[in-house]
Amino acid sequence: MSGHSKWSTIKRKKEKTDGARAKVFTKIGREISVAVRDGGPDPASNSKLKDVIAKAKANNVPNDNIERIIKKASGEAGGNNYEEIMYEGYGPSGIAVIVETLTDNRNRTAGEMRHYFDKNKGNMGQQGCVSFMFTRYGVIVIEQEDTDEEKLMEDALEAGAVDFLSDDEDVFVIRTEPNDLGAVRDDLEAKGYKFVSAEVEYVPNTETELTNEDDLKCMGKLLEMLEDNDDVQNVWHNLANEEDLP
Repeated sequence: MSGHSKWSTIKRKKEKTDGARAKVFTKIGREISVAVRDGGPDPASNSKLKDVIAKAKANNVPNDNIERIIKKASGEAGGNNYEEIMYEGYGPSGIAVIVETLTDNRNRTAGEMRHYFDKNKGNMGQQGCVSFMFTRYGVIVIEQEDTDEEKLMEDALEAGAVDFLSDDEDVFVIRTEPNDLGAVRDDLEAKGYKFVSAEVEYVPNTETELTNEDDLKCMGKLLEMLEDNDDVQNVWHNLANEEDLP
């Protein structure tokens, strides 16, 4: 893969979330609840919860909200039982798409996902149909402004990162093994670095460019519909020219 970091995806999401904070808080709240359910309410002994809290803070979720969600989740009995389900499929002209969801009704969510793909010149496939085209990495994004590239690269590799990319979009991208994300993030945070994002992502091994105007329109609509769905936590794809989406 090239140095493309999906920073355009991050910027696009942030532009959307500036006008839809409640939706973002709701989605992260689900992740916190599931993390607490699976590993307990103490981030010191629950690395998944620690990672989600870091993600929540990066998205400006107030500490009061985070604490309230943890308290509620740790005391819940018979509350919403969210399960993580991955959906895979193809967008226009065979663009590979992976959708991560947290749902309390798999039939509803599956129906909605299939509808979104069908409506936008795509089709939902079986599990595994496109995931082999991606590699899972921990991905840490840091703005280039006021950051010494050589020092950051040295610090990142020393902390256990596996790759360092200098992007042409004003950010540095650090990749880690998925299980090392938290440790590398904490190490860099202790050295004073501020993150745009730090999450485990599916990074495409190769990318495909769309040139047809209708394909671009449908791909943009597909991503919009997916990201607006409350059950959808993350969307990954191998579209190379996301900046051309309407």
